[in-house]
Amino acid sequence: MKLFKNFKNDESGAVTVDWVVLTAALVLVGGTVLTAVSGGMENLAGDIQTQLSGQSLGTS
Repeated sequence: MKLFKNFKNDESGAVTVDWVVLTAALVLVGGTVLTAVSGGMENLAGDIQTQLSGQSLGTS
């Protein structure tokens, strides 16, 4: 019974669990942002490529 009480009152691993949960949440948010932004970035890259390919270099 004493072992069970000690286990119940011991919170030394709780901080580790908190950090693991926070890190997992941060990775999830990062993946969500990457997914949301990637389409716009591809369009922007295509627009830049179109503009640059239409430019000519003037030689003097």
